[in-house]
Amino acid sequence: QVQLVESGGGLVQAGGSLRLSCAAAGSIFDIKTMAWYRQAPGKQRELVAQITKGGGTNYADSVKGRFSISRDNAKDTVYLQMNSLKPEDTAVYYCNADIIGVRRGTGGEYWGKGTLVTVSS
Repeated sequence: QVQLVESGGGLVQAGGSLRLSCAAAGSIFDIKTMAWYRQAPGKQRELVAQITKGGGTNYADSVKGRFSISRDNAKDTVYLQMNSLKPEDTAVYYCNADIIGVRRGTGGEYWGKGTLVTVSS
């Protein structure tokens, strides 16, 4: 069994910063791509940023230059540094990981339960 546990959400004023963390735990052999998604009220879930095991990154246009994704492979943890936050960044942020399980044939795509980020104007 694998779990992704997010932390770091909260309330911040526009222009402020937050850092989200997501730690994977369980029967993990390896983790391929890790990513952050977000879902605002009344909107579909969207990709915010993703990072490969080798460190290659991809960002949504709306966050380029403001957000930075990183990971610590030794800790099975991914981070999202969010700077210059805007009210439109308000959403529930979800961690996502493509995991290879310890047991042959196990693993798959896993999601965290989400952490709320609220940006006030």
